[in-house]
Amino acid sequence: MKLTLDDIVSLTAGTLVRPGSATVITGLASLDEAGSEDVSFLGNEKYYKDFLQTDAAVVLIPPGVPEHPSDSALIEVANPSLAFGEMVKHFVDKHHRFTPGVHPGAHVAADAIFDPELVSIKAGAVVEAGARIGNGSEIGSGTVVGENVNIGEDCRLYANVTVREGCIIGHRVILHSGCIIGSDGYGYELVDGRHQKIDQVGIVLLEDDVEIGANSTVDRARFGKTLIGEGTKIDNLVQIGHNAKIGKHCLVVAQSGISGSAHLGDYVTLAAKSGCVGHIKIGDHAVLTAKAAGMSDLEGGQVYMGMPARPLREALKSKARVARLPKLIAEVKELRRQLDKLDPSS
Repeated sequence: MKLTLDDIVSLTAGTLVRPGSATVITGLASLDEAGSEDVSFLGNEKYYKDFLQTDAAVVLIPPGVPEHPSDSALIEVANPSLAFGEMVKHFVDKHHRFTPGVHPGAHVAADAIFDPELVSIKAGAVVEAGARIGNGSEIGSGTVVGENVNIGEDCRLYANVTVREGCIIGHRVILHSGCIIGSDGYGYELVDGRHQKIDQVGIVLLEDDVEIGANSTVDRARFGKTLIGEGTKIDNLVQIGHNAKIGKHCLVVAQSGISGSAHLGDYVTLAAKSGCVGHIKIGDHAVLTAKAAGMSDLEGGQVYMGMPARPLREALKSKARVARLPKLIAEVKELRRQLDKLDPSS
């Protein structure tokens, strides 16, 4: 695929600061790896040195950059990372071919409801009885769509995804390879010394524009529904327990865990390896830093750190006090040594 400089200005809604020498752009790359036909971006001041040395044909820059590499064309945009994302999306959309129809190697129940001229079902996929698939959706190879599942329009389920019976998937949802929606919640009761399984008869509801990463799991509710709100993005290797409710436009990063019946508000961020116990509430716009553990209700609009999670300033003060302990212990030992000199009998 080839683009001109004018194409990139149009796609990014940017302002051409300097035309440079490149005439054709064919690829995308980071500043340090970009070549003479690539477009790149300066999205973080940490990469300013790479920016000055880059061989990129075009660089998307924020307003007010004082120095420039000698040969690159420069396009000023309000948010270079976001503009570069639009470039990536353009390249991906051009390379991805949506081919409607049901592959002969797919196994589709006779009463599944979809338009074969507007839906793509790949080889080895299984669509079970009563399932509904919206127009423009793509079911990848080896993916299983369970009984009475409802999938909205323009969804993309990559290879080897499982959506179990009765679950509801909104519009424009992306499920990456290996993720499982609607596996049984982790529910047992100890009876006469044995763990007895509690039936999990609820569903999972994914609202519009949700994206779930590879090998992540969302458990079905014991009853009712496990809910993932509109626009929420879930990374790879995330576990979400039964009856959890996650609000709109949240970010849940790799290896995080959300226990059953926990409620997250809107725009909550859980950084890598963070999590929360069950039956607690985390308010809107709260942020849990990496490895933080929510152990009780947390107010919205704050950043939390540590285990148990505490407001960032409080947690940092506590860490500072702990860091001082070796020095304080040494000072106490020295004081005791001096006291012993003054009073040998002690």
